[in-house]
Amino acid sequence: MCSVFYHCVQVLDVGNSLVMPGIVDCHVHVNEPGRTDWEGYWTATRAAAAGGVTTIVDMPLNSIPPTTTLQNLHTKLQAAAGQCFVDTAFWGGVIPGNQLELRPMIRAGVVGFKCFLIHSGVDEFPHVSDSDLHKVMRQLQGTGTVLLFHAEKEVPQLLEEDGDPSEYSTFLRSRPDVMELEAIRTVTELCLRYQVRCHIVHLSSAQSLEVIRAARLAGAPLTVETTHHYLTLSAEDIPPRATQFKCCPPIRGTANQEQLWSALRAGDIDMVVSDHSPCTPSLKQLDSGDFSQAWGGISSLQFGLSLFWSSASKRGFSVPDVVRLLCKKPALLCRLGNRKGSLTPGHDADLVIWDPEKEFTVNMRGFMFHTLTPYLGRTLCGEVKGTVVRGNLVYFDGSFSPQAVGQHLLLEQIRTPAAL
Repeated sequence: MCSVFYHCVQVLDVGNSLVMPGIVDCHVHVNEPGRTDWEGYWTATRAAAAGGVTTIVDMPLNSIPPTTTLQNLHTKLQAAAGQCFVDTAFWGGVIPGNQLELRPMIRAGVVGFKCFLIHSGVDEFPHVSDSDLHKVMRQLQGTGTVLLFHAEKEVPQLLEEDGDPSEYSTFLRSRPDVMELEAIRTVTELCLRYQVRCHIVHLSSAQSLEVIRAARLAGAPLTVETTHHYLTLSAEDIPPRATQFKCCPPIRGTANQEQLWSALRAGDIDMVVSDHSPCTPSLKQLDSGDFSQAWGGISSLQFGLSLFWSSASKRGFSVPDVVRLLCKKPALLCRLGNRKGSLTPGHDADLVIWDPEKEFTVNMRGFMFHTLTPYLGRTLCGEVKGTVVRGNLVYFDGSFSPQAVGQHLLLEQIRTPAAL
């Protein structure tokens, strides 16, 4: 009898399961090399496969070294070689003074770049100033690449508030909506002036949506993502000391969340991603429960499709909406739309096989390196049964293929941006 993995042609009977394009998650922090005790390619891409993700795009931090030079990109490619169960593309990083590294990294195949307008959380990836950004924009003009922004800026606090650091409300007050709003004003001004493709990562505050709409109407080539945690979790439900819920920008209130859902429906937000950002449990400060000291990041790579469907299906979203927001639009952002994100002749045979009606409970037996996640114990709807990457069955019924068949996706030959 033929094995379900490779070796011979096989027809796989998946019964009444739904088959759709594999998920493209364009916001993943793998952390290798340098911080493999947080997460590495082997565990991250297995978790991705178990969640129906067939392509990830790895962020330029929190690996050591960060992907901010051509040499560092080569170091990352070497670290990832032979370890990926799904296809993997790479973002480059923009930091002060590295603007002359950007075009060499474009020629080497990065799909775009990311910068921070506020401290990134790690010292080796410093944030950029307005002066830095003008230099960077001039370098990127005409390349067709995209610049991603962590859109928060330090602003003068109207009133210094003391509070209990173990209460989530104290942390939330420390990252008000205006920090996103002011940063997004900066992004839209740069985008309009230089006509370089810009993308706002992990939008959490609905207060910025009007600025985004106005910039797009004025001709800014601007796109926006939000994340599963902003669409699923709400500030009112976060218990004291539950630092596994901490991320930046922060999870906000229920009313804000409903505005994000409305913006998704209206097309003001283009896509939904995981922003998978794990760390060691000790960095979450679980013993003290101090939100001010805990690492800001949420692990969810394995559960994105199920998280989205559990909430979206109750709000009238359909499977074609899932394909658009989790597959097609992320692929277009990364200029992978000619290969990924659609069941189209000529595209890679990337598939997720899943049951939209099957419920399951998130438990400690996940495939991420660390199982600490705010979703532990949550019942989700939509269980992944199998994942196919370029025709290779890499995950099925809890088992993985014997080999890591994922490829590096480098864009040496692609110079024309795909319109979102």
